[in-house]
Amino acid sequence: MQSAADQRSSPSRRRQRPVSSSSSSPPKRAKLVPATTTAAAAADHHNHTAGMASAKSRGKMPDVVDLTKPPSAFQPHAGAKKLVIKNMIPQRVRDNRTETYYQHMEEDLDKGLEAIFAGRRPSQPLERLYRGVEDVCRRGNAESVYRLLMRRVEKHLQSVVLPRIAEGAGASDVDILRSIQVEWKRWNSQTTLTRSTFSYLDRTYLLREHLPSINDMAISQFRKMLFSARYGNHKMESDVIGGICRLVDYDRRGDAAMDSELLRDSIMMLYVQGVYTKYFEPVMIKTSKEYFAEFGSSWSAGGLKEYIAACEKLLTREADRCMAYNLDSTTERLLMELAHRILIHDYSEKLLNEGSLANLMGDKDMKSMKGLYDLLKLSGLQKKLKSPWSDHVRKTGAGIISDKERGDDMVIRLLELRRSLDLMIRDAFGKDEDFLWGMREAFGGFMNDRTVSACWDTGTSKIGEMTAKHIDMLLRGGIKTLPASLQSDIQDRAAAERAGQASTADEDAELDRQLDNSLELFRFIEGKDAFEAFYKKDLARRLLMGRSASQDAERSMLTKLRGECGSNFTHNLEQMFKDQELAKEELEGYKQHRQSLSESKPSVDLHVMVLSAAAWPTYPDVRLNLPDNVATEIERFDKHYKGKHTGRVLTWKHSLAHCSVKAIFPKGSKELLVSAFQAVVLLMFNGVNGPLSYEQLSTGTGLTGGDLERTLQSLACGKTRVLAKHPKGRDVKKTDTFTFNAAFSDPKYRVKINQIQLRETKEENKATNERIAQDRRFETQAAIVRIMKSRKTMGHAELVAEVINLTKKRGSVEPASIKKEIESLIEKDYIEREGNAYTYMA
Repeated sequence: MQSAADQRSSPSRRRQRPVSSSSSSPPKRAKLVPATTTAAAAADHHNHTAGMASAKSRGKMPDVVDLTKPPSAFQPHAGAKKLVIKNMIPQRVRDNRTETYYQHMEEDLDKGLEAIFAGRRPSQPLERLYRGVEDVCRRGNAESVYRLLMRRVEKHLQSVVLPRIAEGAGASDVDILRSIQVEWKRWNSQTTLTRSTFSYLDRTYLLREHLPSINDMAISQFRKMLFSARYGNHKMESDVIGGICRLVDYDRRGDAAMDSELLRDSIMMLYVQGVYTKYFEPVMIKTSKEYFAEFGSSWSAGGLKEYIAACEKLLTREADRCMAYNLDSTTERLLMELAHRILIHDYSEKLLNEGSLANLMGDKDMKSMKGLYDLLKLSGLQKKLKSPWSDHVRKTGAGIISDKERGDDMVIRLLELRRSLDLMIRDAFGKDEDFLWGMREAFGGFMNDRTVSACWDTGTSKIGEMTAKHIDMLLRGGIKTLPASLQSDIQDRAAAERAGQASTADEDAELDRQLDNSLELFRFIEGKDAFEAFYKKDLARRLLMGRSASQDAERSMLTKLRGECGSNFTHNLEQMFKDQELAKEELEGYKQHRQSLSESKPSVDLHVMVLSAAAWPTYPDVRLNLPDNVATEIERFDKHYKGKHTGRVLTWKHSLAHCSVKAIFPKGSKELLVSAFQAVVLLMFNGVNGPLSYEQLSTGTGLTGGDLERTLQSLACGKTRVLAKHPKGRDVKKTDTFTFNAAFSDPKYRVKINQIQLRETKEENKATNERIAQDRRFETQAAIVRIMKSRKTMGHAELVAEVINLTKKRGSVEPASIKKEIESLIEKDYIEREGNAYTYMA
């Protein structure tokens, strides 16, 4: 049996089941009386036994049946049956108790909400309150519970929370925002307890009726308190949004009043309350626009470098702020678009100022140039950088070419310019192809601009000449002759390895890369005939003097030139290598011939290179009085060669000869590596104790003029002075006398003396350029004749265009020069003029 208190607090929701008995005849339904309590629905075992005994004594079935036992197999007594449940509470009493329970429960719920909102622990356990909500809702009073909850929420916000926030009236918007954030966190905590207590209402009634959940309702009510016009809280709305925007401004300006946690929590509050886009974002964009305009105006007064750095920093911080404080992606996009328009697009004239750009590029400021390119790319203006950038390249290159004082460094400076531009395109412009083509156009423009190269007597041919000399320097001295600024860096080596090429850390691979860079300049040159002439001359010197740093590099360069200009361009160059191989075979045959004669070993070990005059450059014939033993060996080789090859003539070029001479000094013997001119001068001092005059040396050697002066200068005025000049000085005069330098010493046994006579003189340079001009004239005339022979009759303008197109691979020809060659051919009766047209004469 249960107590009255138990009956009130837990009304039964169990249903009675009809009872059936087992019988052979159709069972009859028992009459059931509903019970109000669980205890009253079942009889104990003792009562059941007593009932059965009483039935037996009366000779009939008992009136009370135990429903907890399985049905018995006895034959039921026919007739109506009645089910009696002990201790059943009457219906009227039960209804009164239930109503009282629900009234008390609603009071308990109201007090519980009051306690939760006040931050106290409810007097009733939360489990009891949860069960109470469930009971009331099951009874059909869910709506009244929801209204109770709504009333209590609204009352608390209006009478408690709002006054607490209003206590900060007159304070700054940031202080009010901080107070609101405290209340918001407290409200979230209270809402969590409320939602847990009323979760049954949340899961049933609110879901079924499509009403906002308790959590959504709590957020909505708090939002209305802050932003709804019904509460008249327009100032609070402005304080909330204004406070957040002020915190953003503090962060932008680095103000110490910045509160990162408050800003982050406040933005999250706007998200949760669903007012971020409607109330906050427009104000945020407006204040940001004002800040960006102020920022641009302030920093634009300084230099371009400072402005670029400031804009980069600002954009980075704006993006980081959006990430750190969880600003919406739409807000971030709008902010960035606004910053790009105000700071980049509106100040594009400053960013693209040619003078400022020239300073950055002149200083090779990769960081600033990368920043500038990235900024312009954000607004789609990076292509506009190409024009001022190309202009700077053109002006800088033209200045290098027209600088006569530093003409010897022309190619090195052009390559340094090219290297810096390549690095800028790679590291600053993201390998943008437009800038690569812009650089090539600029180089092709200033390198072939006749007004730029007008300071040189040879015009644009000077660039071809200097490029050939630079390649000669590389092939003679290797990469040691280059400045560090031109050599590969780590990124170049990594790129080479990724491409499957040899790493540029390898010396041969680096030399090959430097040759490729030189070939890049060669591609821009229109006057390739000048390059060919000087390259051929320098190659001959390297081959004859054995000065090549690498035969593989020589042949690799030849292959590159053949691929660039065709086999006609490299025919003579390839013949020079073939002549070398044939000369070795010829010399080997001569030595075998001498050995077959069983003669005594000659006092001179003669090495001769027989070369074809057509493939090699022309050299002047210089008279030289050779020592008798040397002259004898030369005559023997001459006789042998002519006997073997009939109809051939050998012309000896003593200016290209070099030899090894053994010299005995008081401080030790030395082997001197000298030229033929130096050797015959040194041999004049054998057996001579006194000085020899300039005239005596000239008579004895056969050398005159500049050849003798340069030879004496190399022996008496250079770093290795085996002769002494009287009087001392750097220049050699005809009144000077020379003596053997007995005090000469050197730590090395083999001493090489600089061969000054092999350096190119102005006369030789002038002669080479004259040959280039003459060859160009002949090529132009040949092109005219070839065209007229094919076309028979042509107009002047058409003929000039055809000649330029036909000769462009060899070098550019001015229309005036073509006209001059036409006149020359008219005089020679190759063509005749008829009005403004020309006719070919067979």
